[in-house]
Order: sequence, then structure tokens, then C-alpha cells
Amino acid sequence: MRKKLYIKTYGCQMNEYDSDKISDLLSEDPKVCKTENQSDADIILFNTCSVREKAQEKVFSDLGRIKHLKKKNPNLLIGVGGCVASQEGENIIKRAPYVDLVFGPQTLHKVPEMVEKARNEKRSQVDISFPEIEKFDNLPLTKKNNGPTAFVSIMEGCSKYCSFCVVPYTRGTEFSRPIMNIIPEVQSLINSGTTEITFLGQNVNAYYDQVEKIDFGGLLELSSSISQLKRIRYTSSHPREVTESLINAYKELPKLVSQIHLPVQSGSDSVLASMKRGYTSLEYKSIIKKLRKNRPNLSVSSDFIVGFPGETDSDFEQTLNLVQKVKFDSSYSFIYSDRPGTPASMLPNKIDADVKSKRLKKLQQILDKYSLDFSSQMLDKEEEVLVEGISKRNSSDLTGRTENNRVVNFPGKPELKGKIVKLLITELRQHTLRGKIL
Repeated sequence: MRKKLYIKTYGCQMNEYDSDKISDLLSEDPKVCKTENQSDADIILFNTCSVREKAQEKVFSDLGRIKHLKKKNPNLLIGVGGCVASQEGENIIKRAPYVDLVFGPQTLHKVPEMVEKARNEKRSQVDISFPEIEKFDNLPLTKKNNGPTAFVSIMEGCSKYCSFCVVPYTRGTEFSRPIMNIIPEVQSLINSGTTEITFLGQNVNAYYDQVEKIDFGGLLELSSSISQLKRIRYTSSHPREVTESLINAYKELPKLVSQIHLPVQSGSDSVLASMKRGYTSLEYKSIIKKLRKNRPNLSVSSDFIVGFPGETDSDFEQTLNLVQKVKFDSSYSFIYSDRPGTPASMLPNKIDADVKSKRLKKLQQILDKYSLDFSSQMLDKEEEVLVEGISKRNSSDLTGRTENNRVVNFPGKPELKGKIVKLLITELRQHTLRGKIL
């Protein structure tokens, strides 16, 4: 009888990529198959995120919800991976003794071995180490693809040590995959039907192949030369790593979409310094100006943290001023919360919860306004949309994305999946657009 695998993924696209690789590794055993039904599973894995406080607590809440499945099926294996696993380690077993596996982002390639040991030895397995051999050396190429879009992780870890962030402690310092490993993975995905690639990394534009001396701009150029590849995206980038080669890519590479996600976090120089971001508000605006000079229609999205320790009313107003200057297409905004072990968690002058909530509401109102303005400019205009498949909300519609990452639903034939079609945008909705084929 085949063993059924269930994986729940929390957090970012890096985790989604890692979950796919875990699935590929375990599915190399013909006796293992995936399931979407938790209660049916023989292996349940939670691939976790600790960037946000609520996400971390949700993991333990979800573990509590499946405790009864272990009693029902004593052979069920339960595992926790990702950043919470890296941060908590053995404490997960202490808090939830029915957990069988704990593995970090750098040891996911060991999961099949850990599963086997847990079954044979009848005891919990914990490995949250940072092995010298990169995990990418032990991961299989993607063998299949379920759609025209796919992720490719090109680097791991972070060496920026922003004062609020746990990533350097949970994923380790930055290292880049060799270009000779990345391009074959891209080609393998294209051979299976992919037409759009999203390159992933904690600071994806810090990519650098030490052997071939190729930076991120060079990787984009090489990828762009693959004829069957239609679009290239990347996330998440860092302002300190926006190099001249990346800026030039927006002038020279039409396959690179007219959209960038460039987290700024705050418009206040004093807050940015306290966050240890390594740039000023003026420097950030200068980067955007250079990018838009090479790509006038460039859509810019960002991340914001509201209520960082010591943030004054004046600091917050500077953030609002930055938003009004840049006119972000879309953004993610969050209330600051302490992450254990980070320098920011030990800072004085914590902001009152009510003040943080009011600031967040005000910021989001302005961000939503600019996002709507951006969408409004697309109304009655022609847009190129990559068709991703049938809409989940309406089976008679297709769904796809514009270059600036707007979701568009429209009537069309299923065989258009994977194609780039020209649509007239006919209607604005709260989170999506509607269009018709020209």
C-alpha cells in the first residue's frame, strides 16, 4: 500500500519551493504519493515560517489540531521543517512530543533519511544543522510542472542582519548556487511546459557565482537567451544590491517583466538606521528613479513595517511622504512584532499597540489608493497576460497575470493555458481585473 504525504506550507515563496523539493525527494520512492487530505495521510509535514509572530504560533496550533490523528494512526509520522524548526529545535519535541521529525531549511534534503530512521528507530529525529555541503547539491531537478509558471531558488540565507529579522539565524548566511546548476533547472522546467520563471532568494539580487564571476544581472541575461522562456520575475530583492547591471537589465532585457518588489520598510532615515537597512530614503528614491528611467512603465511594490521601536509621529509621516513620492503599485504592510533573539527585540521605546494599529490603517488606506489608481490606469487599455489556467472561482473563465502581477479573469478556451494573450481590460474588481481577448 502506498504511503500518503501531506505538506502544509507557511510563509514565503522560498518555503513553497522547498516544499516542492521535499515532495520530489519523498516521491522518488514509488510507494509514496501526495494527498490533499490531512486525515488520510501517513506522513504530515509542516514547512514553517517564523518571520511573523502569528505564523509561528499557528504552527503549534495546527500541531495541536492533528494530535488526535496520531492516536488514531500510531504509524503516522509528523514533521516540522523550515524556520520555526531551525529556531526552536528540540523545544518542538518538548512542546509536542508526538512530533517525529524536526528539520531546518538547510537539511530538507535529509528528510527521506530522517523518515526512514523515525520509522525504524521509533524515536524523534532532529537535524537543524547548517551542513557544509549545500542542500542544492542533493536536490533533484524538477521532473514535472503543473503550470506555465515556476519558482527557481538561486541562493539561500541572508548576511544583511537587519535588526528585526530572524532569517540569518534560521537560514544561515548568504550563499549562491552555481550558474551551471541553475540554468539546467530552468531548462528542465521549460521542457515540461513552463514559460515564466520566478527566481527566489532572501536577497535574490545579491546573487553572485564566485567561480564564473556572474552577478544577478548576468544570470538574468543568460536566462533571457533561452528562447522558450517568455517572462522572468524575481523576489525578494534588497535596495543595497540594486547594481548597475540590474538597472541596465530593465533597459536591455524585454523578457524581464516591468515590475519589481523592492522592500523599503520605512521612509524615515533614523528608523532605517535602527533597522540596519544600510540605505537612506533619498538613496531608495534614487534607485527607483534610475529603474524607471530605463523602464518608464515599471510597477514598484514594497514592504513596510509600522511601529518599529522608537518610531515617532514624524518618522511615520516620512514613510507616508515616501509612499506619495514613489506611488507604489502594491505593497505589504505589517505591524512590528518582536522576534526572539533579534537586536530589535531588545530596543527600548516600544510603540503602543493602539498607536501601531492606527498608523497601519492610515498607511494601508494610502497604499490602497495608489494601488487602485494604478489599476484604474489599466482600464480600457491593452495588456499582455500569461494564461495560467482555469479560474478557481468560475470554471467558465480563464485566469492569468499581467506583467505588473495583476490577476485577470476572462472568457477563453483551456488550450490557451501557457500562452501570452492580448486582453482589453474591461472591469476593475476589488482584488482582480476582468478582460476580454482582442
